[in-house]
Amino acid sequence: MRDFSEDLVEIRRRVSDAGGYLHIDAARARKAELEERAGRSDLWDDPDEARAVTKELSQVSEDVALVDRFNRQLEDVEVLHEIAREEDDESQEADIEAEIATLARELHALELRALFTGEYDERDAICQLSFGVGGTDAQDWTDMLLRMYIRWAERRGFDAEIDELLPGQEAGVSTATFTVKGRFAYGLLKAERGVHRLVRISPFDANSRRQTAFSALDVIPTLDEAEQPEINEKDLRIDTYRASGAGGQHVNKTSSAVRLTHLPTGVVVACQNERSQHQNKAKAMQILAAKLFELERDEREKQKAALSGEKTDAGWGHQIRSYVLAPYQLVKDLRTGHETGNVQAVLDGDLDDFIESWLQWRRREG
Repeated sequence: MRDFSEDLVEIRRRVSDAGGYLHIDAARARKAELEERAGRSDLWDDPDEARAVTKELSQVSEDVALVDRFNRQLEDVEVLHEIAREEDDESQEADIEAEIATLARELHALELRALFTGEYDERDAICQLSFGVGGTDAQDWTDMLLRMYIRWAERRGFDAEIDELLPGQEAGVSTATFTVKGRFAYGLLKAERGVHRLVRISPFDANSRRQTAFSALDVIPTLDEAEQPEINEKDLRIDTYRASGAGGQHVNKTSSAVRLTHLPTGVVVACQNERSQHQNKAKAMQILAAKLFELERDEREKQKAALSGEKTDAGWGHQIRSYVLAPYQLVKDLRTGHETGNVQAVLDGDLDDFIESWLQWRRREG
């Protein structure tokens, strides 16, 4: 019977560490406080406060339950290992090894949480894709990236909503704004912020020549209502129009789409996903508030690292990652050096290794 003692000690250490970076003792105390508040009969007299309480309660309960589950599973496998060792029962070896492997895999996924240090990392993410150099190929590339991020969100169990989509002139997408909803969506997706470069044989070139195309992703966190800057409607130009183009069920093809232009800053946002003009305007106002908050933070702190990242042109020399389909197959992140030859898997949303590598790289770089 194989001795798994060292493996179990290591798993025990990692579970203990999880209790530390999840601040599990404080979470237990906070959970009790929130449960008391959630049980009050007047909770929903203030809907905003009620939503905040129930959301935080869900999150701390999730953390507590997760650590408790790890401890129970570990205790079970420790007991099984002890009995099997005492009885020299080799028939239990495969089960013990499988349980340890499962715990190690789940802990590895959880340990990403230790890398989230930003104030807004737990928030939903508002994302905008914009085509750059490369003409029709760049617009097609923007559409491919939109599909990639929607599939990535689905893989993680996040909700993804397309808020506004502007079709390309001949194919693909010129710009797309979408919101990814899920805990740590912003903390994860900010790893993807920047210019993405595609090299392939162009399907739009009659001579089948190789073409390079660029598209840029911007990511900002959603804001709670209390955090949103006040917006004077006198500073807005409000345009309504009929949504059109690609997007399937995500795009409402009526005249209810809304575009807001903030005249003092020139920031433009639009929403066409909701069922009514009123709903689209409300969602557009949320996106606009987040963008204006970003601008205010940049001005106040005189830097662009905290939320908006470095703004660069979507063209040569500015890419964070290259996706090469011809003459060979390779996706390589130019910041971290992480790469893979399985390009199709990446385009199908398999991005977690790239995101984790960036989070590790950022921590090393300080």
